[in-house]
Order: sequence, then C-alpha cells, then structure tokens
Amino acid sequence: MKLLSKLTAAVLVAGALFFTNTVKAQTTPANAFRLGLGIETGLPTGVAKLGSTFTLGGTARLQYGISDSFALTYTMGGYHFFPKKIPGTDQRYGSYGEIPIKFGVKEFFVPSVYVAGEVGIAYEKLEHGWGPHRLDLSPGIGWANKSWDVSFRYENFSGANQDHFGMLGLRLAYGFAL
Repeated sequence: MKLLSKLTAAVLVAGALFFTNTVKAQTTPANAFRLGLGIETGLPTGVAKLGSTFTLGGTARLQYGISDSFALTYTMGGYHFFPKKIPGTDQRYGSYGEIPIKFGVKEFFVPSVYVAGEVGIAYEKLEHGWGPHRLDLSPGIGWANKSWDVSFRYENFSGANQDHFGMLGLRLAYGFAL
C-alpha cells in the first residue's frame, strides 16, 4: 500500500507539471546537442526482487535533435540494487549494480510529452568483482521542457543463461544545451 501511495504521488506531480506548463517551445531543437544529468530510483522486477528492495542511481544522457520532435540519445550511468535481509538471519544478500551503456530514440508526440526506447549493454558490478554483461532494453514515456525531464520506464536486463530481471524506474533530470 505504501508503494501504491508513492507511485500515485509521483504520477500526480508529473501530471501537475505537464498541465501547468505553458511553454510551447520545442524541446529537441534540430541539429543541436543537449546533456541531461539525472537521478533515478526504481523497484526491482523478476529475480531481482527476490534479493533487493529498491534501486538508486544516476545517468548522463546526451541527446541530438534530428528534427524538432525526434532525437537520438546516448545514455550511461549506474544503478545500485539495495539488498534485502536473508530470511531468518541478520545478514543481507550481496549487493550489486548495473552499469548501462545505451543508444536510443526519443519522439515527442505532443509538445513536452515523449516516448523513448533504448537498447544497449549493462555490465554487472558485484561486491567482489564483475558479473556477466547483459542486453539492456528500456522503453519509457516522459515529460520534458527546456530544463527538466521526468520519465518513467521499464528496464530489462537479460543474459545468455535466460536469467533476466529488471526494474520499473523513475528519472528526474536537469538538461541544458551544449
């Protein structure tokens, strides 16, 4: 129930930002670069939710406007999966992180509202060394103006051993023209 309240609050804030914004300017100027620095949080899905409670991370996204409503993106950063306690003990599961490197597209279908899709590779960082690298697929939807970008997405990490997991993520970023 607590999670549902937090998600509802996040949706209401994003809705308020969308409906109170009167800026009509383009958010992906053609032939221009933008850089967005974001903080991200999320809920683990799949096998990740067995041993972790939530995720927290940060990303940098470089965006190049192909047209006034379509952009190419390059994103990299890191997510940390915070471990749960092992049932019946005072110990925690091992913590780990994912370091994604993704390329994608962003399409504004109405002013300030976009859909996005990214594909890339994510490197798993374990407490004691490196784990496998995984295919990273990430569809999302968001709202952006000249400075702020708020998006919600599903991030899927899948490996060769059919061990896949992911996260439902929320990103808040500050962007500026380069």
